[in-house]
Amino acid sequence: MASTEQKMSKMQLTAMVVGGMVGAGIFSLPRTFANATGPLGAVIAWLIAGTGMYMLARVFQSLAERKPELDAGVFAYAKAGFGDYPGFLSAFGYWIGSCIGNVSYWVLIKSTLGAFFPVFGEGNTVVAIVVASIGIWLFHFMILKGVQQAAFINSIVTVAKVIPIIVFIVILIFGFRMDLFRANMYGGGLEGNIFEQVRATMLVTVFVFIGIEGASVYSRYAKKRSDVGHATILGFIVVTALMVLVSMLPYAVLQRADVAGMRQPSMAAVLESVVGHWGAIFVSVGLLVSVLGAYLAWSLICAEVLFTAAKTKDMPSVFAKENANKVPANALWLTNIVVQLLVISTYFSRDAFALMLNLTSAMSLIPYLFVAAYGFIISNRGESYDVRPEERRRDLIMASIAVIYTIFMIWAGGLKFILLSAVLYAPGTALYIWARREQSKSVFITSDWIIFIVTVIGAVIGIYGLATGMIEL
Repeated sequence: MASTEQKMSKMQLTAMVVGGMVGAGIFSLPRTFANATGPLGAVIAWLIAGTGMYMLARVFQSLAERKPELDAGVFAYAKAGFGDYPGFLSAFGYWIGSCIGNVSYWVLIKSTLGAFFPVFGEGNTVVAIVVASIGIWLFHFMILKGVQQAAFINSIVTVAKVIPIIVFIVILIFGFRMDLFRANMYGGGLEGNIFEQVRATMLVTVFVFIGIEGASVYSRYAKKRSDVGHATILGFIVVTALMVLVSMLPYAVLQRADVAGMRQPSMAAVLESVVGHWGAIFVSVGLLVSVLGAYLAWSLICAEVLFTAAKTKDMPSVFAKENANKVPANALWLTNIVVQLLVISTYFSRDAFALMLNLTSAMSLIPYLFVAAYGFIISNRGESYDVRPEERRRDLIMASIAVIYTIFMIWAGGLKFILLSAVLYAPGTALYIWARREQSKSVFITSDWIIFIVTVIGAVIGIYGLATGMIEL
């Protein structure tokens, strides 16, 4: 149990949500959306993503209040609703996806510096990898000193990194040109209909919304359980407003094709085209602060998920150990070793940032689907609705929409990322087998065997696709 001085306030929990969501993704939105669609497609994409993620946020809020015994909710809900092995897959998928996301942060940091110092290139040169490696372990030892201290730093960083984004939005509002906005409306020059344009943005919208569950993951540190749900919704509203404005306003100051051709981080390039070189420097500094803050938040979340899964015997017990500062040290060590190996692997990647972004989204969708489905199950059964039973119908509708949304997003992401996810899930099952052997329990029940076999088949197809070039990284 966490000590009293380690408890987090509502504002700190909200900062965990905002800090987790406002990271690398928001600074890449102008070019990413301009490559895929115009303002009309962008509006449709945000309506779909915003509605789906809002419903998912409300499911998190409802479960936090109605199932207070389920801490670190992302994987705990999957286990409660579907069994031990699905619970493990949810925990592992969320954890490894978060590790991949952390790698994308380092790639973007070095790519940003590469615009000013060519030695960093696109973020995956030898020098970039060495500097990123130093950063990984500096953060590692800072977090080992205490979760509360790291959370306090995250709260400060969250405020600091939102300022450049707000300045960007304000300047573009003053530079708004309706004629340009209208000319870009239907994505002139793009092939494909609106539906295809919208689909091309889907995994990116998932990536920028990842972190919505930050308060839920840290529920065991909340001063009041009700703060978890309130922090989730408040963080969602703030970040959604920022992301919509950042992606839409560039259409009103530049031609869509010009934005689509910009170097990442494209927010810096857009502001530079409006106000001059100082705009690129200003946004780049904001990006560095933002991404480092998001990396801190996600390092905490990664270790917490692995630690909690080990505490509930879903992961090997070695990861359930805490140091004198109440930090899950072994879980943090494994997390950062994996991040380090992935950072080294980016040297061989053609477009490391895009790959890490899409794969992070694909890995996160499975855990999100389990959460939405569990919310649907308990509201459909009426379980835990002795208190405020009038909310049951509302919660059932919201959970249903969240389930439909996550299934649609998995489909929209495409078969490639489903197979790449299987390539990670299949060998990851070794940790589950290790944990079950420790407890002298049978590894799989019948339904688990079916899931495992399907996962292995997907992994084999994925590896074959990679080996033959059918799947390109």
